[in-house]
Amino acid sequence: MTELVLPDPCLVVLVGAAGSGKSTFAARHFAPDETLSSDAYRAAIAGDPANQAANGAAFKALHRSLDRRLQAGALTVVDATNVTMPARRALVAIAGRAGLPSIAIVLDMAPAVVLARNAARADRVVPEAVVRRHLAELRTVVDRRTLEADGFASIVLLDDPAAIESTVVRRAYRANRD
Repeated sequence: MTELVLPDPCLVVLVGAAGSGKSTFAARHFAPDETLSSDAYRAAIAGDPANQAANGAAFKALHRSLDRRLQAGALTVVDATNVTMPARRALVAIAGRAGLPSIAIVLDMAPAVVLARNAARADRVVPEAVVRRHLAELRTVVDRRTLEADGFASIVLLDDPAAIESTVVRRAYRANRD
């Protein structure tokens, strides 16, 4: 069993390829109103969670919501691939302005597992080429240890489906909460 103890409030940034289990992890461990999903923002803006043309507006809205939540002292999870440095650093900066720590939870599954999960999705299958690009970007992030330079207070790497299944998330509430 893996036990994650998160400061509450904080920012939790899920990092992983499409199909790695980020949304499932978020749904299992956090309340729906604590999770900001890039898919949900694309759906709200463009009517389609897969519409990548809506990314600019979707992430602008997600960042505004994140800023409001963190300024209010609400633990918030960002469910997006977050495999690029600019994406992660923008989120960490918002948390920093709110005076809150950022925690990265990286789902680094074997490519065969991710590709199989993506292909078996009931709702929306991401094109395999896109998933492979995410996997390559994630591999670079993990192997070069670039997350350490992003400003995260802590980084949790989960690379085994069984470990993810047995993960328990606990909260350490900050004493100075209003």
